[in-house]
Amino acid sequence: MAQAADARAPTLRAPELIASRDNRWLKWFRAALAGDFPRSSQKPGEEIVGVEGSRLVETALRSGVEIAAVLVSETGARRLSALRRWIPPDARLLRTSDRLFAQIAATETPQGIAALVRPRPASFDDLVRGLPLILVMAGLQDPGNVGTLVRAAEAFGASGAAACPAGGIGSADPYGPKALRASAGSALRLPILRGVGVPVLLAQLRVAGVLTCAASLEDLAGPDARTPLAPWEADWRGPTALLIGNEGAGLPAEFVRSADVVVRIPQAAAREPAAPMDSLNAAIAGSVLLYEAARQRGLA
Repeated sequence: MAQAADARAPTLRAPELIASRDNRWLKWFRAALAGDFPRSSQKPGEEIVGVEGSRLVETALRSGVEIAAVLVSETGARRLSALRRWIPPDARLLRTSDRLFAQIAATETPQGIAALVRPRPASFDDLVRGLPLILVMAGLQDPGNVGTLVRAAEAFGASGAAACPAGGIGSADPYGPKALRASAGSALRLPILRGVGVPVLLAQLRVAGVLTCAASLEDLAGPDARTPLAPWEADWRGPTALLIGNEGAGLPAEFVRSADVVVRIPQAAAREPAAPMDSLNAAIAGSVLLYEAARQRGLA
């Protein structure tokens, strides 16, 4: 059966040869893989990002996103036969030397295969479809944390994610090279809303009937003070948005106050009182909370 299925796979066309480092396609790959592709020249829905490595390229091909081009080196060309069934007929198929590929690669030991892809644009409506579980990353600046959280969000059944500036702090781009690698391609499948301010998003969530749950380490003082819940004490079974704040500053106090629920992850006491434990980092904390949401929702 495997042989029969393989026989039906499309015939692999010959890649176009690129021999000059000044070729425009190599320049585009170099910029995209470095996260420097000019945004000013890209219209909404036409943004181009670069993915590199056999696993990430296969993920991109199989995710259904638009593929603008696939580039292989002399060494990487042998990987094409395994990927040919997923390479769209309208995508440019390009080949260059190992030397020129190494000059545009973003990794230290390139595998000789990369692709230019156009991620799907997402809207607020995409995030609240079905029974929403939405990850809101407010001012997260570490692309590794952003990518890890996006990967956890997909793994634990989230309906989408939002990367938002908060408190004057911008957010790392989920489609940047490091974040995309950390997400293991989840960013190409999970709907991700970018650039919307947290106050606007919270107002939209409130109108849509989505409960907001803020992860916070700080105790609120004054009339808004309340006792944070342990993750398992909160009810994650309904439409819910989880807010994770900046790695150092956390969530701004006004967003914690406006949230419907505040949660805090308990930690074991430090073994040495003179050396207190640091808090969990944003990616770990968000993953723990997303797992609890999935557990309550009956994710098998």
